[in-house]
Amino acid sequence: MDPLTQGVLGAALPQATAARGRVAASAGLLGFLAGMAADLDVLIRSSEDPLLFLEYHRQFTHSLIFIPVGGLICALVLHAVFGRRRGLQFRQSWLFCTLGYATHALLDACTTYGTMLFWPFSDARIAWNTISIIDPLFTLPLLVAVVLAGRRNRPLFARLGLLWACGYMALGLWQRNEAVDMGLALAASRGHEPLRLEAKPSFANILVWKVVYETDERYYVDAVRAGLAPRVFNGESVAKLNIARDMPWLDQASQQARDIERFRWFSNGYIARDPIFPNRVIDIRYSMIPNQLAPLWSIELQPEARRDQHVQYLVHRDTGDDRPALLWRMLSGG
Repeated sequence: MDPLTQGVLGAALPQATAARGRVAASAGLLGFLAGMAADLDVLIRSSEDPLLFLEYHRQFTHSLIFIPVGGLICALVLHAVFGRRRGLQFRQSWLFCTLGYATHALLDACTTYGTMLFWPFSDARIAWNTISIIDPLFTLPLLVAVVLAGRRNRPLFARLGLLWACGYMALGLWQRNEAVDMGLALAASRGHEPLRLEAKPSFANILVWKVVYETDERYYVDAVRAGLAPRVFNGESVAKLNIARDMPWLDQASQQARDIERFRWFSNGYIARDPIFPNRVIDIRYSMIPNQLAPLWSIELQPEARRDQHVQYLVHRDTGDDRPALLWRMLSGG
């Protein structure tokens, strides 16, 4: 989730448990900072291995078992900087930081990216697919509630904010299930029996969903408008990655071949050769327009690479001039 949302949800939980008075503002400040802290794992990078950050982002810092440790680390820093000056005892700072830190991984698990909640016991990436990584309709009311709770020293506002957050997540879960049902019906209309099917919210909303399903040979991506005025937006399909067929030149003992498997794990298996760039492997789960294959990231291989050379990791930020308008038409039912 974006840092602001992580921060305001991290602030809301300790505020909601605080007593009235100045403590509510202090709890919000410590919770806000601790709520963002888990994403410091993005600093674990390597100039030689471009996929290293994929393995460590949302890993140990996002594990449920790490929450008390993360809260303690935040408290050791933030109590010295803020807590003591605001008259808090260390145990209060630790409690507020731990509560704020605890919201981070659970919120991330509600998105589609995948979070290793059960590390080190499992490297499964948990993704409940109920909210986009950015959703103003979720964040802004929660932000208002946190600000009011801090300025007026009334935890009630934070509790109302948490009620909004839970209600919005419940609505997202209902919308996701509706989108899954629409996706299953669409696959059946094509004569397909999906091996697996997932529905993921499109950018910044829970109204239009990207439906991805897998058959024996191909992946299919479509978009559906769930809830009121449901509608299907037919999309595209692509063959599953078959290294022997798509990249017969690749040495299976090379680092590039191992990097494909690392990327496959990160992408939950949803990888294919780019239809336009034959040396690229794409993660088909994400695109700016939900019924298109155009990826947000990919890896690129080099046939002439050394045996120990890594792939190149690419982020595709060019959304195109017409894509915001296309997404808006889907949202508005056009």
